[in-house]
Amino acid sequence: MKFMFFANTDWYLYNFRLSTALHLKEQGAEVVMLSPPGPFGERFAEHGIRWLTLPMERASLNPAREVTTLRHMVRVLSDERPDLLHNFTVKCAVYGAIAARISRVPAVVNAVAGLGYVFTSDALLARALRPVVKVLMRGALGGSNSRLVLQNPDDAATFVSSRLVPQSHIRLIRSSGVDTSRFAPQPGERRSDRPLRILLAARLLWEKGVQEYVDAAALVRSRGRNMEFLLAGAPDPGNPRSVDAQQVEQWVREGLVTWLGHVEDMPELLRSVDVMALPSYYREGVPKSLIEGAACGLALVTTNLPGCREVVTRHGIDGLHAEPRDAASLAELLLRLDDDRELLRRLGEEARNRALNEFDERLVIHRTLEVYRELLAGSEWRLGQRQEAARRAA
Repeated sequence: MKFMFFANTDWYLYNFRLSTALHLKEQGAEVVMLSPPGPFGERFAEHGIRWLTLPMERASLNPAREVTTLRHMVRVLSDERPDLLHNFTVKCAVYGAIAARISRVPAVVNAVAGLGYVFTSDALLARALRPVVKVLMRGALGGSNSRLVLQNPDDAATFVSSRLVPQSHIRLIRSSGVDTSRFAPQPGERRSDRPLRILLAARLLWEKGVQEYVDAAALVRSRGRNMEFLLAGAPDPGNPRSVDAQQVEQWVREGLVTWLGHVEDMPELLRSVDVMALPSYYREGVPKSLIEGAACGLALVTTNLPGCREVVTRHGIDGLHAEPRDAASLAELLLRLDDDRELLRRLGEEARNRALNEFDERLVIHRTLEVYRELLAGSEWRLGQRQEAARRAA
């Protein structure tokens, strides 16, 4: 049995889907990763997983280039003949589904974590592309041998109301999961005798609330309060709404934030901070940074918008909700946490409990495999048969 995972970056596959691939591999399946070239792809070999590259540009609108990408996708699928193709992000889902239909791939899972730039931006280009993308999605994603995996009920309602995919084909899996043993609170009590340390960890897109975060830092400083504002993440050249590196460097020169860039060891960083802030007004799936922060027992400050509210469900109980696009609201909540370290502790404990009960990657893998079983019901091979055979032999 062969599975292929297709995403628009090798970084995404390595950081978000490696655990699922390894689980399948342990059960006797072959797993192939497919993405455009990148620096993370070679790491798959260390885990015994093949990685193939595809000539694909995320931001391309050149028809000839896009047709070439689709032809390459068809060729790869025809050569590899996977039993199931799992596509991630809107563009990969559309291209993967079309290519799978041409190549007669038996089963397709399309995972869309958030609706992305085309559906969330008010820019002229996004509005112009929206009806075209909707037509492509309606034609590509509704096959009888496919399922659409979404991360929050708001996106599910949008897909159904827009008649993009039949409701019967939608499966809800909240987030890509987090390793709650690797992402865990620091031992002992957090220090209360040092400045509050706040982190925003995300792709540097304006819609993630980066400007509001920096403005909140300026407001806090204007009040004479001493807090540390950290920013982890890199610009995203493939997204028209990426923050420019020169802009971030200017904020650093002004003393507003400490920019860490891309961070390899996120658990170590998270154990050194107190608050995970994500003042996003983006149409998120379920933000990875929030569930990683929750698993590490951090107090979470985000917005009450789709995706974010899947993690912080109750203001004042498992996190705090700032008003979207409102730096003053964010600043006031951070000042409140600085003044009330007991609230900081309680929010962190409840966030950790939710991560264990809702976002542990073992739960996500289990739910993902349920979707695979549904589509592969007629196959002679069954997921988990190796473990079952071993149990019987023992």
